[in-house]
Amino acid sequence: MVHAGNYNYTGEADLPKTIPVFPLSGALLLPGGQMPLNIFEPRYLAMIDEAIRGDRLIGMIQPRLDGALRPDGEPELCAVGCVGRITSFAESGDGRYVVNLTGVVRFRVLEELESREPFRVCRIASFVADLDLGLGAGEVDRDSLLTAFRDYLEANQLEADWESVSRSSTETLVNVLCMMIAPNGPAEKQALLEAPDLRTRAETLVAITEISLAREAGEDGPTRTLQ
Repeated sequence: MVHAGNYNYTGEADLPKTIPVFPLSGALLLPGGQMPLNIFEPRYLAMIDEAIRGDRLIGMIQPRLDGALRPDGEPELCAVGCVGRITSFAESGDGRYVVNLTGVVRFRVLEELESREPFRVCRIASFVADLDLGLGAGEVDRDSLLTAFRDYLEANQLEADWESVSRSSTETLVNVLCMMIAPNGPAEKQALLEAPDLRTRAETLVAITEISLAREAGEDGPTRTLQ
């Protein structure tokens, strides 16, 4: 079960069959994760208005990684995105919306629908198994995950509240760290999103973090080393 704000998602009946989508390169939202958004483009302001009037759900998705465009110049979409529920909302006073999304469940785009709205709408199939956030947590190599996180912090001269980290459930740790430390490349983020299970997602994060840190160490010279 995924808890988002004051709403619990327990099964397929709680999930949308169609959803407005927000294409955003480099965005990674995972079930249970948090994503702040600063909305200013008129069509996405309209999308948030519509979501607030309804079920508060929007789909975060990346434009297709090969840069393919539709005939109207809009980007084609990746096959997989993540449903997010608007769990906080504020108007900035200068025409912007500041919102926070809580990840609910991943989805696969079945088709993009014709819409009279200024934003894009897709028919989707949700990954219902994502509602069981703990599924596969026991197969995750938590020590390797924490080592990658520690290396990331050291390389970027950052600190962490290790007491809070130690108390975090494995599923929360995997998804939060994916959103926090994943390299900025859209391809890496899409790979994390599409990982079939929690163990694979954790292993993918460890691998791409190690590669990224090794690359940075080589570029910066011998002063930065990995433990």
